[in-house]
Amino acid sequence: MTMHATIRAVNLPDIIHLLMERYRWTEEEALDKFYLSATGANFADDDTGLYGQSALYISGLFTEEAESRKTFPVLV
Repeated sequence: MTMHATIRAVNLPDIIHLLMERYRWTEEEALDKFYLSATGANFADDDTGLYGQSALYISGLFTEEAESRKTFPVLV
């Protein structure tokens, strides 16, 4: 396992937890929606470096993406 994969594995539960709280999604829904998003794709791509950012920052990027695209229900 690469260092990047380890960092992602440590950050992912926190990201998913934040999305579950914000949108009242199940864990499965949050994982599916996150990995189908551009933010999730960038998180999985070593070249972007997004994997090294905080869970709060990454979940914020996801929220911005969701609100701007109106892809997912946004609950405030």
